[in-house]
Amino acid sequence: MNLDTSERTGSPLPVVVGSAAALAAAMGVGRFAFTPVLPLMQAQTGLSAGLGASLATVNYVGYLAGALVGIAAPGVVRSTAVLRGSLLALVASLALMPVLTGAAAWSALRLVAGVASALIFMIAVSTALSRLSGHAQHWTGWVFGGVGGGIAASGLLVLALRTAGGWREAWWACALLAALLSAFAWRLVPGTRPGAVAAEPAVPRAHRWFAPLLAGYALEGVGYIIAGTFLVAAIERTAPGALGSGAWVLVGLAALPSCAVWARLSLRWSRPALLLTALLVQSAGIALPALLGGAVPALVSAALFGATFMGISNLALAVGRDLAVPRAVAMLTAGYSAGQILGPLLTAPLLSGGYDRVLLLAGAIVLAAAAAAAAVRFRYPLASPRPAIAPR
Repeated sequence: MNLDTSERTGSPLPVVVGSAAALAAAMGVGRFAFTPVLPLMQAQTGLSAGLGASLATVNYVGYLAGALVGIAAPGVVRSTAVLRGSLLALVASLALMPVLTGAAAWSALRLVAGVASALIFMIAVSTALSRLSGHAQHWTGWVFGGVGGGIAASGLLVLALRTAGGWREAWWACALLAALLSAFAWRLVPGTRPGAVAAEPAVPRAHRWFAPLLAGYALEGVGYIIAGTFLVAAIERTAPGALGSGAWVLVGLAALPSCAVWARLSLRWSRPALLLTALLVQSAGIALPALLGGAVPALVSAALFGATFMGISNLALAVGRDLAVPRAVAMLTAGYSAGQILGPLLTAPLLSGGYDRVLLLAGAIVLAAAAAAAAVRFRYPLASPRPAIAPR
């Protein structure tokens, strides 16, 4: 069924499924499958820690480049051809990782994956925010939950292949998963819902509140990528074996329902207030393993991280849309991705001392993001809760 046709019948489900599948492919697999595959590549190909970090950074650079394309050419966010081309490029970049080997080839493929991920993310999020504006807010939360589903699914695949296969099979399995998800996203039609009107009135002088929102979201990008890179390693330090290897799956499982929960809460409390709360919870969760040693605090940290990182993205992008700032999604995505490039650079001098200082730094940066969000919360003209939208 064409998504436009189904939307005119009043059902949000096709848009939710298509957008969630797109985010699962782009982010859950295209971006984050590298985290559980990396140890396999290091063990079986001799990939150094330095090259692994470089490949991750190249992917972040590609993601930033894709976001900048969305700012310079906003029409791409409404293009079905760009969406489908990006899905194909993403699947190809994953499938070719075991074929085109070597630092140069892997760097090129991760760069392509980064650009494609950013374009798919912006298109899927913009489409969901506009087409679901007249429906219950938890539907948008399930769209963002697709990222958690992709992380959990790819993590389970790689975990299963640790003994039954190798790094090549892991990449091919992830490519197959991304292709399956892309099939569900293929019929997603970007753009504004037919006959839709703006869900929120334009906010006078909105840029006054958008600046701290952008700063806070960029800082979240720094802290989040540090935690996302080293939380698993911190857990493996205190809980080796299957428990440590499954930490990334725990992050994905916690992320899967989290955005729907945050969206439900936004019916009662304002989005800026929830954004501030999520950042404070994430900051404490990231710092927890450094303050309290042992497996349990580390796993609690992974669960809190999974429960907040996509919820923060959902809330921040929704607040940007509320402010009616042109190309808000693209600008916020660019700031977030720039923060992810900066994160590894800040942590490099601290790694020789273990993970505790790295996690404390990440927690402090996310706390600074919360301070910026507080400026939005207490000055934001639409900070009062919105009337609940009847579920459809």
